[in-house]
Amino acid sequence: MNEAVALLDEEGSAGLTMRKLAQRLRHGPTTLYWHVQTKDDVLDLALDAIFAEVVLPPESQDWRADLVALLTQWRAVMVRHPWSATMVERPMLGPNVLARTEFLHRAVLRAGLLGPRLITAVHGLANYVIGSALSESQWRLRGDNARDSAAAYLWTERERYPTLVEQGYLTEHDWDASFTEGLGYLLDGMQGRARREGQA
Repeated sequence: MNEAVALLDEEGSAGLTMRKLAQRLRHGPTTLYWHVQTKDDVLDLALDAIFAEVVLPPESQDWRADLVALLTQWRAVMVRHPWSATMVERPMLGPNVLARTEFLHRAVLRAGLLGPRLITAVHGLANYVIGSALSESQWRLRGDNARDSAAAYLWTERERYPTLVEQGYLTEHDWDASFTEGLGYLLDGMQGRARREGQA
């Protein structure tokens, strides 16, 4: 899967074809079909392969620290492999993905949320990670000039959008620090909800 991941990193999912992958592997496309049936199979395997880069932290007594460690790594992996954040509509059932999903669910369970509330919290955290990674990846692909141009345009419309200009929307910021702070807001909310319901 290393070559498939490398090709996806270079050209994105649209650039992945069985012929290109076969060329990188120095095989004919027919040989490739002995191992995988379709491009979708390759995408599923590649997605699961990159999740192996998300090192599972040892489970501790601190559910919050465990979540921060897992989700911070997960986001970093998606930023390294920008195509992965666009694959979220696919069912992710590979062993690497499922092991990390199990860890995520156990940590949220230890936070004191159960059943539908647990699932809602997990979806919220996952969507935050994926959205953050996708936003950063897309801005990086566009380059620094895109952000500068957008900020310059917003300045010309400052009378219409004064709050955006005053609060620094579209100005340079630290992606990692922003993610960490936002994650803290979500975890605070989870913790408060569990406490109010007497479950933590």
